[in-house]
Amino acid sequence: MSFLTAFVRSLPSIWDGIQITVLATLLGALLALVLSFVLGLAARSRHLLVRGLARAVVEFFRGTSLYVQLFWLFFALPILGFKLVPLACAVLAFGLNYGAYGSEVVRGALAAVPRAQWEATVALNMTPWQRMRKVILPQAWPQMIPPFNNLLIQLLKSTPLLSLITVSDITFQMDQLRSATGDTKAAYLVLLVIYFVLAYALTLCMNGLEALGKARLGQGRA
Repeated sequence: MSFLTAFVRSLPSIWDGIQITVLATLLGALLALVLSFVLGLAARSRHLLVRGLARAVVEFFRGTSLYVQLFWLFFALPILGFKLVPLACAVLAFGLNYGAYGSEVVRGALAAVPRAQWEATVALNMTPWQRMRKVILPQAWPQMIPPFNNLLIQLLKSTPLLSLITVSDITFQMDQLRSATGDTKAAYLVLLVIYFVLAYALTLCMNGLEALGKARLGQGRA
């Protein structure tokens, strides 16, 4: 059987694999985004204990391998009595790992907001929530988008690890096609193209968010 014929016949399973890859990427990115802000804000806390805990979590997940984290959640966690479905293990591992990196993006972007802006919010008697929502975050957000985009693409490129924990992602499906046809060059070339298209689509979305953030910031200053 030729590779092209097998590829056409496998299109439904390949599409399913793409959907799983995209779902794992988006869910992992959503969890990472939440953790980025939680840990990034905690790292700027006035309380030493909160700052210390945030730094410990960040350094642990940045300093250990995503591969090992994923395998620990999938193989070791059930021994402790907590069993997650494979996709949930992947989303949790992606969220924790990239959330740790993202927290540094948040912390750095907040620190880059001019000190005068922080002082002005205090002078206006704003609450901490009002300061962050109305003044600080609108200025910091556009600076976060490019590094967040890089992390999102890195997360997408980490999804082939899904196939190692029995998740039928696009890498798993293309590997099945490679085994069936014996055509390694064509199978992995198609896989490269699929990942490039997905990465480019995500980049376009993030570029749109960056442009929107800058536009809103410009309107706020006008």
